[in-house]
Amino acid sequence: VMTLEEIGYTNEFEAYRKELQLEGFGIGRVILEHRDRYTVKTAPRSKPANIKEQIVKERGYQNIRLCSEQTAEFEYRPVKCQKSYRIVVLRKNLTVEKGEQALIFLNRRGYAPVILCHECGWHADCKRCDANMTWHMASRRLLCHHCESAMPVPVMCPDCGADALQGAGEGTEQLEQMLSKTFPETPLLRFDRDTVRKKGEFERLSEQVKSGESCLLVGTQMLAKGHHFPKVTLVVIVNLDQALYSADFRALERMGQLMLQVAGRAGRDQLAGEVILQTHYPQHQALLTLLSSGYEAFAAEICKERQTACLPPFSYQALLRSDAHRKEDVRAFLNQSKQCFPVGEARIYGPFPAMMERRSGRTRWYLLVQADTRSSLHQQLDDWVSQLHRLPSARKVRWAVDVDPQDY
Repeated sequence: VMTLEEIGYTNEFEAYRKELQLEGFGIGRVILEHRDRYTVKTAPRSKPANIKEQIVKERGYQNIRLCSEQTAEFEYRPVKCQKSYRIVVLRKNLTVEKGEQALIFLNRRGYAPVILCHECGWHADCKRCDANMTWHMASRRLLCHHCESAMPVPVMCPDCGADALQGAGEGTEQLEQMLSKTFPETPLLRFDRDTVRKKGEFERLSEQVKSGESCLLVGTQMLAKGHHFPKVTLVVIVNLDQALYSADFRALERMGQLMLQVAGRAGRDQLAGEVILQTHYPQHQALLTLLSSGYEAFAAEICKERQTACLPPFSYQALLRSDAHRKEDVRAFLNQSKQCFPVGEARIYGPFPAMMERRSGRTRWYLLVQADTRSSLHQQLDDWVSQLHRLPSARKVRWAVDVDPQDY
């Protein structure tokens, strides 16, 4: 059993397009790993579930499954959970003193997500994106994690000149610094994009963990799944609150998936595992359901809310994405596009700005199309796209139709 990535392809779409001869590898089962990072977001767009359908239909392979179906998106997953974990909220643990390993998970790299002045309120924001610049203390720079723009960290406030600049929030770099002071005798290994850029560095750190030496692991999502560290008995999930009140209707779903995946790093061998959550909202209904009744009940509760709101998987969506340097060009194209939308069962909403309206110097707005059946959605989209190509305003923007959008 191998994943297509192990064969040498970066995503399933690439492997399929290159007509990979799977028999030549002696593979008995094809695993399409169901991760959002494998969603191809540039034309031609595709998703792991779509590729599965294509391979079954056109290549004849039947023994194909989506990897991590236990926590796959609700549109595709069978709701099933085989393993439970004892969850402990904010309780002191002596894992390191027992010679075991602990993993502290924070899905935010850098030292602090924003640097601000406590005198006048100035904060460093990206000039090309609607986002704050992340403070990276080790490299002494501010970095935008969306467009990679960078600038030196100012010594004084650029607005008022006060010596009052401080970081707000925490990242893996700050967490590493704090833990190093608390456990000065314990080796600490940090896994994030800043520490594993060098070729072979991730493998070197992983082998050090697998040696069994007592240590602390600090990391981002790259530690969430796919690793077997037998001596890790404690997982601490730091600051999970950012998903609880997100505007994205899939945020809670992804939070539950990530919590289950990260929790799966603890107690994978003979030793018992334990998970500690840090939250300001221990009484949040979604958390209570997940911790007391398990992932199946959590998924069922969210699906019930989705059904009430007529959201996927109980409806089918497509986005007309449009971006340009000038907002006027984007709005003009989307307004014209909405006027020529064909009459049918599908409804069209918008235009509305993306959650991050400006990214890499381009303004992004969308039109949302929603239908009760997939057939009616595609029928109207087919008629619509041919008309979009003929719009004069289409030449001034970059646009694409995204079926089953995963981000907004």
